[in-house]
Amino acid sequence: MSRERCPHCHRASTTCICALVQTIPHKAEVLILMHPMEVHEAKGTGHLLHLCLPRSRLLVGEQWPAETLNTWLDDDWVRPRQPGQRHSLLLYPDTEAQDACLGLQAPAPSPQPWPLPPEQLRLVIIDGTWRKSRKMLFLNPALQGLPRLALQQVPHSRYVIRKAHQSGQLSSFEATAVALAQLESWPADSPQVQALDQVFSRFMAAQMQYRQG
Repeated sequence: MSRERCPHCHRASTTCICALVQTIPHKAEVLILMHPMEVHEAKGTGHLLHLCLPRSRLLVGEQWPAETLNTWLDDDWVRPRQPGQRHSLLLYPDTEAQDACLGLQAPAPSPQPWPLPPEQLRLVIIDGTWRKSRKMLFLNPALQGLPRLALQQVPHSRYVIRKAHQSGQLSSFEATAVALAQLESWPADSPQVQALDQVFSRFMAAQMQYRQG
């Protein structure tokens, strides 16, 4: 018998996290590409991220037809099928040497003049484990060719409920929070940074309570 699930956060109703959500004002759009195995993943942060960011969209899948993916990357979300005014950036570490060995195309350079105002940017997030995100990149050439945003001054992750395979790896929620702060020049004491930090802290506390219960 399947458990009843919340239609918003997609968790079992008994572990719904919608009460943790805070609406965070931001200027850059955020496209969350969620691996199907993350949809009902209890430790996942993608749905929470989407619910907190009003200028975000969430697309579930592992591989998409090029036309479909390009629509999400390039079109105006308010006026579908109209050319967008945003430049898409992929939040992904610099793996140029590995990419060349795998035959992946090189990412495009950052749009110029850089840095662009956040109102002109669409941040693309691959939400999945490192192995799954790597496969999604490999299966979708449109993602390979996007300019990449590498995080600066990466903080220590507080995402202790899921094992990181490399130092400096963050959850999707943490990485996006750092990326938005970087793109939108939010200081550490800004309301946006503090609110995102509070949401994640409450999420982690809830997860630890669920595990202990």
